[in-house]
Amino acid sequence: MAAAAAAPRPGLALEPGLESVLREAVATPGRDGLAAAVGAVRAALAAAGGPAALGERERALLGAFLRRLAWAPGWARPEGLWQRCFLEGPPGLVLCVLLEALGSAGSGLDPRDVVGVLEQFLQQDRLSALLWEVCQPQAQAGCLELQGGLLNKIVCLPEHVSNKLQGKNPAVFFPQNYFPLLGHAVLQVLEKISDSLRGGLDCSISFVSHVLGKVCFHGWQKEILGVLVPRLTDLTKSDCIWQRICWQLVECVPDRWMEAVVLGFVQLAPGANVLSRLLGNLVVKNKKAQFVVAQKMLLLQYGHTTAVLQNLLGYLSLDSIRRTLLLRVLQELLETWSSSSAVKHSPAEQQLYISKAILICLSHLKEPEIASCRQELLTSMMEGVKCHLESSLPPLRRLGMVVAESISLNINTEGPVLKFEYEEDDETRELKSLLVQTPSLYVVPSLPDDDKSEKAGAALPVVPESNEKSYTATPVMPDEESDAELDSDDDFIPYDMSEDKELKIKAPMYIRDCIEVLTGSRSEDVDKWEATVKALESLVRRNPAATREVSVELAKILLHLEEKTCIEGFVELRQRAQVAVLTTDPIPVAKYLTSQFYSLNYSLRQRMDILDVLVLAAQELSCPKFHGKTKHSGVQKPRIQLLPGSNSSKGWRRIVDERIKSKTRRFDTGQSRVELASCPNEFNSVAGYFFFPLIQHFDRPLTTFDLLAEDHLVLGRLVHTLAVLMYLAVNTVAVTAMGKALLEFVWALRFHTDSYVRQGLLSCISSLLLSVPTERILADMTEELLETQSWLGGKTWWGTAVLFWLVAWSLYSISLLVMGSSDVLALCIKDQHDQQVEHHVCCRDAALRYLRYKPTTGYGITRCDCLQQATQKNPQR
Repeated sequence: MAAAAAAPRPGLALEPGLESVLREAVATPGRDGLAAAVGAVRAALAAAGGPAALGERERALLGAFLRRLAWAPGWARPEGLWQRCFLEGPPGLVLCVLLEALGSAGSGLDPRDVVGVLEQFLQQDRLSALLWEVCQPQAQAGCLELQGGLLNKIVCLPEHVSNKLQGKNPAVFFPQNYFPLLGHAVLQVLEKISDSLRGGLDCSISFVSHVLGKVCFHGWQKEILGVLVPRLTDLTKSDCIWQRICWQLVECVPDRWMEAVVLGFVQLAPGANVLSRLLGNLVVKNKKAQFVVAQKMLLLQYGHTTAVLQNLLGYLSLDSIRRTLLLRVLQELLETWSSSSAVKHSPAEQQLYISKAILICLSHLKEPEIASCRQELLTSMMEGVKCHLESSLPPLRRLGMVVAESISLNINTEGPVLKFEYEEDDETRELKSLLVQTPSLYVVPSLPDDDKSEKAGAALPVVPESNEKSYTATPVMPDEESDAELDSDDDFIPYDMSEDKELKIKAPMYIRDCIEVLTGSRSEDVDKWEATVKALESLVRRNPAATREVSVELAKILLHLEEKTCIEGFVELRQRAQVAVLTTDPIPVAKYLTSQFYSLNYSLRQRMDILDVLVLAAQELSCPKFHGKTKHSGVQKPRIQLLPGSNSSKGWRRIVDERIKSKTRRFDTGQSRVELASCPNEFNSVAGYFFFPLIQHFDRPLTTFDLLAEDHLVLGRLVHTLAVLMYLAVNTVAVTAMGKALLEFVWALRFHTDSYVRQGLLSCISSLLLSVPTERILADMTEELLETQSWLGGKTWWGTAVLFWLVAWSLYSISLLVMGSSDVLALCIKDQHDQQVEHHVCCRDAALRYLRYKPTTGYGITRCDCLQQATQKNPQR
């Protein structure tokens, strides 16, 4: 009796009658027999204690019975009873049988009937019962292959149903509805695990971790974690057991799915301290999680928001063990930020992302940590700001300035700090705001003794010392002391100066006086110096003869002139004066400026100022002078001047004019046109002095200036300057020689790595096509243009158009000589000539459109449709 009453071993039947009932149910034929078998199985299963009491043999027999029930024809199944048999059976076994029946083509069940049972399966919380069943110790001892198959069926259930029903599945099987339902099932299982641990019972959480990992890996992090994270955030506020359950939940996720899980938690956690409660020291225990958090999300990706960065780096700063990882992350970020290769080749969005991460890391550092790595921070700052200032993109230069200022502010709290001049915008203000931490909305609870390092005090905002000093109140002196220190002279009544007028300083009247003020002892008079700078341009233009006597000396003074006082528009005033001197005496001043461009001891700013002055002066010299004399093409309307006193005549005259106007038809109103004065192009005789010295020594490096190395910003400005000079030299004598030299210059730089320089090369080619006559192109530089076309063939569409234009024009020229005697052929030649001229104009218009609407970076040009237009106008040709 004692042996009979003993508990059976795992795998044996608890009720001797259950196995026999199942065997009879499997072998029962007919509709009536199947209905009786369903009732008998349900009764025997309830008497045995439910699905949890089944052994291995009973589960196998029950699975065979359920399969027979699923494959039975519809008329043989008892309506209403067979669905209950599926809903009351073991959830894992039931799900496998239903999905087998759904996927089998020979099943007797209608797919909609199977989906209806699956829908009831989900609505009656059988999914949580399934997860809890697998978490039991006896289930963990089973076959891992069976658990893997069950995992695939749970995660891919919406796909199975949608594939069978061709998208006409119920709403509960939509992914946006199914995975939140699965998240609620996971929460119910976690609550049962918590109760079991508090009761001293053992259970496993690994299968739940696998479900979570695979769902996140399939891309449904937002759906399932959107349910889990808010609830777990509340449960982990003051319960250490729930914290350990969360840590174990993410630690048991396999490495192949770890990235998706960690990324989902970081994106959905409402704060860094919440993330610390949910993940614990996962980045320290798991190498895959450490790689994702410390490298991939910061250095290899850049699409995350600023809030995600604050969560991630704040999580690393909230524990003493993780803070070592924070310092290592900061060093790697600074290494990338200060790399010249990264600055040149990585997109601007990624550099902004890395800069934000650096500033957030700096906001979490403490003074001892900064002191330990101050030299490394200083070295990285100097290298990084150098790389960013060399960039040809203004946003990158401003980004380097902001980050360098922030690093300098943190490492030099008492000494001088870096300060740059730049225009602040929303992006700059956002970057500076990252240096100050915002107060957290959550409080980190007290944790067990082995995890007391996660303290709430770590989340408090850190205010730099400079800000603390700025808020220090100024001590107020008592009234007695302030009165005692007053001087007796303060008793005098002040003069009334309300009607006084500011004395205007008289500007110099001669050029040599201006030179003395700007260079001599009189330069100490600041007011006189300001008046001279403001009046210099007009004085130069009024006295061209006196200017030519000292033009080179005056150009040298203006090139080295520095702002002594804060004059509004000083840079523009100096530039306009330089342009006035250069246009007044072009040849000697152009020789001086172009020679100084490649000289030593000049800053990059001064060299770019020289280029700007040359372009503005060339534009002024090449533009014709407009006069205000206007002509009307039509006959002017008669104007009658009435006497002031003739009021009677005024009325009838107005009425007559209105009648005439209403009954008069005018076919041409005679638009006014401005008559241009015929004058020579002043840039014709001096174009070579502007152009050739600039193109002569570009490949000769100097000690502090190397255009082909790190000074590619100045090289880009030089290339664009040459393109503008080429464009302004149209119809000049030297334009052919300039074009040939410019093509050789373009060929030497065609493979430059900087996009700004390559864009300037395209501008040079467009300017050449617009300025050089077609005859000179064919006669003097055909070979160079063909080589350029072979390069442009892989860059722009219009390389082929240029070649077609040149070949067609050559054929036309030859045909004029050979077939000029025939009238019929002459007519064909005229037709061809019209087409080629039209094509010539279209290609040049395309080049002009490129100059006007060229893109900011990279290659690109407005599409030329001259070939298509020619085909449409004469399709037979």
